Amino acid sequence: MQQKFTQLFVRIAVATAFLSAVADRIGLWGKYSSWGNWGSFLEYSNKLNFFAPEFLKEPLAIIATILEVVFAGLLIIGYKTKITANLSGILLLIFAFTMTFALGLKSTFDYSVWVSAGACFLLAEIDNYDYSLDKYLKK
Repeated sequence: MQQKFTQLFVRIAVATAFLSAVADRIGLWGKYSSWGNWGSFLEYSNKLNFFAPEFLKEPLAIIATILEVVFAGLLIIGYKTKITANLSGILLLIFAFTMTFALGLKSTFDYSVWVSAGACFLLAEIDNYDYSLDKYLKK
């Protein structure tokens, strides 16, 4: 019984974290924003992607943003949850490593990136996703 709600909670928690970050990039958090607009986020993203050629930096930020929105949506509805959880964990590990190399290890702890990645990988280990499209389609 508890696993039914735990997996749902993790799905929603990771999804809302992704959506919150995207909302911040486009200024939806207003005075509570970290970046507040795409330009400020792009500067931050460029720091993380210091190793990339200049022409790839904005596409990397766009791709990361699209992936966060797509993964969030899939986690919320519970579609292809195992795959989405693994891909979300990998995306978060990429964030963690680029943050570590660009900004130092502490930045990853401030954003709980390792915890979020771990939650995604644990979610991927669950066999049955209650309250999900996966369960509905299984019937």
